[in-house]
Amino acid sequence: MLYLVPTPIGNLADFTFRGISVLKEVDHILAEDTRQSSRLLRHYDITTACTSFHSHNEHRRLSTLIEEMTDGKTMALISDAGTPGISDPGFLLVRACIEADIPVVSLPGPSAFVTALVGSGLPCDRFYFEGFLPHKKGRATKWQKLSQCEETMIFYESPYRIVKFLNECIENCGPDRMICVAREISKIHEEYIRGSVSEVHADLSSRPSIKGEFVVVLAGASNSNI
Repeated sequence: MLYLVPTPIGNLADFTFRGISVLKEVDHILAEDTRQSSRLLRHYDITTACTSFHSHNEHRRLSTLIEEMTDGKTMALISDAGTPGISDPGFLLVRACIEADIPVVSLPGPSAFVTALVGSGLPCDRFYFEGFLPHKKGRATKWQKLSQCEETMIFYESPYRIVKFLNECIENCGPDRMICVAREISKIHEEYIRGSVSEVHADLSSRPSIKGEFVVVLAGASNSNI
C-alpha cells in the first residue's frame, strides 16, 4: 500500500494527526529530500526508515518499490513541503501502483497553492493551476495562451525570478491586471502583496533583497478589473 502524505509548507504545527500516525506506522518513508524531511520527522519523533525519492532517481527506483509493496510492505511518500505530486515527484509512482493493483491512499493536508488562492481576494470558484513556467523554451508561447485565460491563474516562482515574472506579466497581461503574491506562507515572515501587477512589481523591485518562495495568484482575463 502507498500513502501520499502532505507535509507542512512552513509551520510544523500544520501537520495533521493522521499524517503523523501514518508516517509512524508504515514500513518505509519515501522523501524528496531526506535532509529536509529529517527536521519534520525529528520534531514528531518519527523513527520510520526514510530514503530519497526524487526526480533524478524515481525512474530507477520504481520497479523495486513496486515489488516491495506487492510483497506487502507499506510506504508513505512525502515531499519537502505540501502535497506530493504537485510540482513535485509522485505521479509516476502513483500510476505504477495503480497499474500493479496496489492500493493508493491520498491524505488531505497542506497545499501552498490552495492556501494562497483562498487568501488572495481573487475569484476562486474556478481557477487554473500552472505551477512553474518553463524557464526558456516555450515560455513566450505559454504566456500568450495564459494572457487569454479567463480563470484565476496560480503560479509558483522563486525569489530569483519573481521580478522577471512580473515584468512578463505586465508585457502580456497589462499593468492593471490584479494580482496577489504570497510569500513564505505559514512561516514567520508570511506576506501577501495585493494590487495591480504594476503596483506589486514596483514594491518588489524596490526591495534591496527578495527572499522566500512565492505563490502568484493572477486574475483571469474576464476578471481583470476586479
